[in-house]
Amino acid sequence: MLKYILKRILMVIPVLLGVTVIIFLITRVLAPDPAPVVLGEHATTEAMAAWRADNGLDDPIWLQYINFIVGALQGNLGTSYYTHQPVTAEIAARFPATAELAICAIIVASIVGVALGVLAAVKKNKAADNVSMLIALVGVSMPIFWSGILLILLFSGILHWLPSSGRVSPLLQPSGGTGFFILDTIMQGNWAGLADVLVHLILPTLALSLYSMAIITRMTRSSMLETLNADYIRTARAKGLSKGSVNIKHALRNAMLPVSTVIGLQFGSLLGGALLTETVFAWPGIGKFAVDCVLKSDFPVVQGIVLLVAVIFVIMNLVVDIVYAYLDPRIKYGAKEEG
Repeated sequence: MLKYILKRILMVIPVLLGVTVIIFLITRVLAPDPAPVVLGEHATTEAMAAWRADNGLDDPIWLQYINFIVGALQGNLGTSYYTHQPVTAEIAARFPATAELAICAIIVASIVGVALGVLAAVKKNKAADNVSMLIALVGVSMPIFWSGILLILLFSGILHWLPSSGRVSPLLQPSGGTGFFILDTIMQGNWAGLADVLVHLILPTLALSLYSMAIITRMTRSSMLETLNADYIRTARAKGLSKGSVNIKHALRNAMLPVSTVIGLQFGSLLGGALLTETVFAWPGIGKFAVDCVLKSDFPVVQGIVLLVAVIFVIMNLVVDIVYAYLDPRIKYGAKEEG
């Protein structure tokens, strides 16, 4: 098991290096010169040249890359061209908003997705199955920005039930704390603020969770159908166990192995893929911040955010691999045979 984990950890290194090379080349070679964007069109040639020299953009591309890698290994991702603050500080200030939204979205997607998947498998080829698959088809087919706009039009524009943007009303925003507003309001006993935070979370959570919910639903249904046809399930039924006991305690328990993998991967993608959702709902997380920085050619911030997302996704893959190997003995035996 230890050898299996070490192999997975070693595989992470070339992946992250590949990500750094790609994002560095895109921002340094393919993207436009940031000097005119940062200084303005009326800046003199001498001012632009001085700005490039101050930010190390006149150095050879290989030296710029080495400096970036060395700084990243030391926790220094550079300085924002606009705010003049360290990139790590800018990301740290906004990451809790993205993480809170992603956690809520994966919880909703997992609960609804597993429930719909089990229902579809148990009621195979019946109305419940067809409805569940239709919901999954809509979720996987509809772009996030489109579903987000529809949700805003319905619940905010027409019904006036829910706010269309932001994390919390300004007067109810918690002061200090962790940056996770749900946790902060609970710790401070700010129950009015907690209610307001939850209300603001509803629409972006629904929009972000739709795609993951659809994937989890389809995977749960497929895994459940395969498990329900297994011999030990027929044996359990022959023993006279109730249908609920067979479906939940026996079938679902084993069907959740591949589903748990999908949930873990979807959580990693939600942390990095909230870009469109945050833009539509003006959610002050790293996704919206990345969009703003791309438009401003603030490359150090873009590089830092992409690297962070890559690290998160790789770590989630690693955690999923380890958990799956722990839950499924066949993985451990396979690792021993390879060794």
